[in-house]
Amino acid sequence: MINVAIVGTGNISHAHIQAYLKFPDRVRIAALVDIIPGKAEKVRDQYGLDCPCFLDHQDILSFPGLDLVDVCTPPYVHAEISIHALQSGHNVVCEKPMAASLEECDAMLRARDESGKKLSIIAQNRFRKPIRDLKALLDSGIAGPVRAAQIDSFWWRGHCYYDLWWRGTWEKEGGGCTLNHAVHHIDMLGWMMGLPSRVTSVLANTAHDNAEVEDLSMSILEYPGALALLTASVVHHGEEQTLTFQCEKAKLAAPFSTFASVSKPNGFPERDENFEKEIKAFCDALPPVPYEGHDGQIENVLSAIEKDEEPAIGGEDGRTTLELITAIYKAGALKQAVTLPLQADDPFYTVEGIRSGVPHFYEKNVSRMDLGDGPITLGSFDKK
Repeated sequence: MINVAIVGTGNISHAHIQAYLKFPDRVRIAALVDIIPGKAEKVRDQYGLDCPCFLDHQDILSFPGLDLVDVCTPPYVHAEISIHALQSGHNVVCEKPMAASLEECDAMLRARDESGKKLSIIAQNRFRKPIRDLKALLDSGIAGPVRAAQIDSFWWRGHCYYDLWWRGTWEKEGGGCTLNHAVHHIDMLGWMMGLPSRVTSVLANTAHDNAEVEDLSMSILEYPGALALLTASVVHHGEEQTLTFQCEKAKLAAPFSTFASVSKPNGFPERDENFEKEIKAFCDALPPVPYEGHDGQIENVLSAIEKDEEPAIGGEDGRTTLELITAIYKAGALKQAVTLPLQADDPFYTVEGIRSGVPHFYEKNVSRMDLGDGPITLGSFDKK
């Protein structure tokens, strides 16, 4: 039986708790931690858990029999808590984004390597069938090389969203929609195409004058033989999130969509429905996805611990995602193209360098400890 302590009992922790509860014969929630008095107890009672609650993550590091620490806190303490947990001999699963800087990512990787423990960074969309299918299609080469990609990380958040105490500041949230919303789609893009060679970006805050950070960014990513357009937003009604790859022989997209064209003698397109059926047949032949979203990733982490294997999504994956996000912030802040990979002597490698280099669009003028209970949106891929 794996014993897990969950640090941070805000909105996203519920997805983790519900995932663990699906595997009662394999894992037990042994402790909850939250710095706000009474918050962890409220969550414990909501789920009928039998576990102690603490105010400081340090209190669980010597907890008897603890195997796994699950970090669900705001981003600015992801690295600190993860490193403490690894150094004290515990496996770690950490919510996205991995950390607040590449320097912190590298410190987490060192702590993992020195401890010999496992580190997994949450990227739950990789465990959704449309994304798994899209990755398999691209890897197969069935549609030929990618020529162009469009990544629409469209979300919508009301003005009061940034009233929560840790949101809307570079210090606590670490960034805006590019870091904390588009991180999902940037991870999927990196998984499928890797890092681009160069990035050009524009950052803006168009609707949230209670936040220092951006609520909209648009970026052009240059790959060998291809371009990608990435939009990160919390001002798009409908939250229509898509990944579209225009390949040599067909369009491949998630939510699942395909369109194949062949050339007429005059160069104009003609639809190739037979090839579209071939693409669909490829996807239909893929094995099922037994657990989707957070359920899938949590199950994978449990299996990695039980079998002493590496988790499917490790620390290097989280670092790659943050490297592209950092390049977007650097390009947008300096208003110039940025070449990847970023080096350790780059000013944007550190938290301090990022904070001193990025624009502060507005000053945060409200800081509320709680915005009330209610469901949150985790993305649209599971709804299509």
